[in-house]
Amino acid sequence: MVRAKPDRVSHDRLDGGVTTSVVTRTETEPMPGTHAEQRPVPTKSRAKTASDAKPVVEVGIVCDAGTSATGLHGLSELFGYAGDIAANRHGGKGHSDVRITQWRSHNGEVRPGNDTHEGLDHHPDVLVLPGNLPAAMHDTQDPVLTAWLRQMHARGVIIAAVCGGVFVLARTGLLQGRQATTHWALHEKFGQEFPDVLVDTDYMVIDYGDVMTAGGVLAWADLGLRIVERLLGPAVMLETAHYMNVDPPGRQQRFYSEFDPRLKHGDHAIVKAQQFLAGNRTCPISVADLAAQACLEPRTFLRRFSKATGMKPMEYQQQIRISRAREMLELTRLGVEEIAGKAGYEDLKNFRRVFKRIVGLSPSDYRRRFSGDGKESGVRSGAWEPRHQAGQAAD
Repeated sequence: MVRAKPDRVSHDRLDGGVTTSVVTRTETEPMPGTHAEQRPVPTKSRAKTASDAKPVVEVGIVCDAGTSATGLHGLSELFGYAGDIAANRHGGKGHSDVRITQWRSHNGEVRPGNDTHEGLDHHPDVLVLPGNLPAAMHDTQDPVLTAWLRQMHARGVIIAAVCGGVFVLARTGLLQGRQATTHWALHEKFGQEFPDVLVDTDYMVIDYGDVMTAGGVLAWADLGLRIVERLLGPAVMLETAHYMNVDPPGRQQRFYSEFDPRLKHGDHAIVKAQQFLAGNRTCPISVADLAAQACLEPRTFLRRFSKATGMKPMEYQQQIRISRAREMLELTRLGVEEIAGKAGYEDLKNFRRVFKRIVGLSPSDYRRRFSGDGKESGVRSGAWEPRHQAGQAAD
């Protein structure tokens, strides 16, 4: 199917390829005894490929025999539209800002295929596991794919999964001790197979920054838009949603900046410490503890952490905690004091001070401006107790 985007992009896509017409350029050559005159000089005729322009981000879609065709093709289309829109907004014509690849396990290794930008080295920013009902029904796993996903996560690649694909992600161990969502009909089975994961199917998307899960067969759209916002910004996400005639995830409609931790800096030891911080948001963690997680001396750890993330460990932890508090202010009706405690602050006055310094608003003012019903919003970052567990009444 050919998909064209009138008045937004300058080319058509056909199965991930890009075609353009032959270009004629005009050169100026001085002629003997006369003034310079222009004459057309035809360029060498060739088809332009997507690899002529380096993409801004690379999105990998991980497939196996049970992968949902709807999710696979839907995500490919969504990221394709987003890449075209982003390139158009940046003045780029005839190329996409998003490289889309498909990855499969074959003969003992995971290989890329169906690459929209062939010939470039692979550096995926995110790997997405689409819906996969067979993976949910059978507890078998591909050890090669499982090990590869863990390896890519350790390198700072975001790992995301939809519906039954969350089972594949959970089998890597990357969701241990965290909350995750999947299809509501799979709640009980998921809980039985993964008792160390806090399954919560009330929400469409749960985002930890380094791992993301989405529930529902068609939740690939919510997850895809969430990823687009992360990698290309909220303006591109909203335009992509509008072009596709789908509602953007409720929380993304609120235009405000979020803490977006650097994970692609290449220092694997620091990535490990960042992931430890993401999974332990409420506990005070010392530099010595973080250095131990990274297997580094404290002084070396401090230097490398600041270089990799752009901030000190204490500042980084404050950003994580305040990000969690913002989500609770938006999506729950918990009191500010209780939210402060769940975000790891025992001193309410200190919480208010740090919150206002980072966000620019007091917690109460922030809630008045951005609050909404969490179930309608459909997106939730981080992990805290669902309202029915925390003793909060549903609307």
